Amino acid sequence: MLIEEKAKLFKALSDPNRLRILKMLQARKLCVCEITEILELATSTVSEHLRILEAVGFIIGEKDGKWVNYMLNPHCCDATVISILSMLPFWVSNDTVTSSDVEKINSVDRNKLCCK
Repeated sequence: MLIEEKAKLFKALSDPNRLRILKMLQARKLCVCEITEILELATSTVSEHLRILEAVGFIIGEKDGKWVNYMLNPHCCDATVISILSMLPFWVSNDTVTSSDVEKINSVDRNKLCCK
C-alpha cells in the first residue's frame, strides 16, 4: 500500500462522526436512516461519511430490499484496514457519546424512520 493510500485511511478516521459510525457498526448492521437518526445529522452528510468509509474499505453496503445495510467489512483483504478494525475497540473505547450511540441503536426502527 502506498503512503498516499495509507493517508486516505487516516483521513477517513479523522472525523469524530465517522468514528462514531464505525463504533455503531460494531454493534450491528444499520441503514442510512438509522445512522442519521442516531447522529442527528442530515442524510446527505451521513451518506458522504459512509461513502468515505466505504471507499477506503472500512465498511460495505449490502442491499436488502429497499434498504442498504452498512456493516464493518468482513471480507477486507487489506492488512492495514484489518488491523485498524481489529484495534477499533481499543482505540475508540466507549465514551459517553459512543455509549449513548450504541444505546440508541436498540430504539431506532427503520420501518418508522425510512417511511417518514
